[in-house]
Amino acid sequence: MNAMDLIVVILILVYLLTLLLAATRAVTMSVAALIGALATAWFGLQYGVFTYDQALSFVDFKLLALIIGTMIVVEVAKRGGIFRFGALYAIKLSQGNPILLFFAVCISAAAASMFLGDPTAMLLVAAATATITRFLKYDPMPYFISAAIMINLGGTSTLIGSISNMIIGVQAGISFTDFISYLALCEIALWGLTILALYLIFRTRLGSKKDVPSYHPWESVENKKFFFLSISVLALLMLLFLTAENLGVGPEAIALGCAIVALVLSNINPSKIFRELDWETVFFISGFMFIVKGLEQTGFFSSLSTQLFQMTGGDVLSSTLMTLWASGIASAIVSNTAVALTFTPIIGGLGVKSAPLWSALVLGTNLGGATTPLSGSVPILAIGMLKREGLDMNFAEFTKVGVISSLIQLGFSSLYLVLRFGLLP
Repeated sequence: MNAMDLIVVILILVYLLTLLLAATRAVTMSVAALIGALATAWFGLQYGVFTYDQALSFVDFKLLALIIGTMIVVEVAKRGGIFRFGALYAIKLSQGNPILLFFAVCISAAAASMFLGDPTAMLLVAAATATITRFLKYDPMPYFISAAIMINLGGTSTLIGSISNMIIGVQAGISFTDFISYLALCEIALWGLTILALYLIFRTRLGSKKDVPSYHPWESVENKKFFFLSISVLALLMLLFLTAENLGVGPEAIALGCAIVALVLSNINPSKIFRELDWETVFFISGFMFIVKGLEQTGFFSSLSTQLFQMTGGDVLSSTLMTLWASGIASAIVSNTAVALTFTPIIGGLGVKSAPLWSALVLGTNLGGATTPLSGSVPILAIGMLKREGLDMNFAEFTKVGVISSLIQLGFSSLYLVLRFGLLP
């Protein structure tokens, strides 16, 4: 074994060790990624795989700027109460009808995750759901499991809908409008199919119609001026994302610009906002990105891309479906952030029609994230919220529902990709 083969093996082992540490939670995800990045830097420099100056460019600061800027805007909007207001209003409209309540929870959960980070959306929706199910004495399990699955699904078709979307969008150069153009119809259809499937699974456990407590969602809004300010900043972010191509700037500039506007207008102590940001995710992405880029310098991903291209015979249909299912299954096992970071250099090196492949990767990394209670942060948070309610989520029950919903979603997505991009010969 020559020196180059040896360093490839070493860096692959570092990559796998990082995934193992993160998956088993021996250490936090961010620490696992930083350990892996340190090992990659050490071995890469020692074996001459890359120089120190090259290593400094491994972390994509445009991606980090997009993530952090969006987090700041969303945190300000959350403090304005608009997301809790929306969830409570949807529940109020159900009028104590468990079927309508179930649909309201599912739709509110998916809609909230289009703008909020998945963990934040889960916490807000779960808090509202716990209150109403406790008061009406409904079995909370169907509502919590369904909310977790819908939050994982929500935001699939937007650049800022999930961290994996941001990674793929920046690496592939897919604009905010491209995301919507490629995947909006698919996401709408997936919402309907998934909610229907969840309803059929849980329909006998939803409870009977009861009177809802007398309350008004406006009561949850403490500062109405701040409430409307938050809506305005969030709307500005969306508007600028939609017109970014005409402005001649990248989405990261828009996110940071709107973040600054939000901080100035909100008049909140910035340190309070910064403390609430998901720095765990930021450092995990930074560290894992370094690991992937270091391994990429060895030519491993280029070689893997060539092998996959040969396996599919250069056929776009086969490559697209393989990407969808491989990333979907992988995301059911490890973090979809890690899956996105791993697959982007592979797809970038395939050299075939890219839009179907990038769309398949977006769908796969999103849809596999709620297959089991350990597939991602959303199911784990759902388990934690149920424990606070004195309930234990049955691992087998969640996995059964998660597998069924993921198979339905991936199956429909396969058909959608074939039809949307005209992949049939």
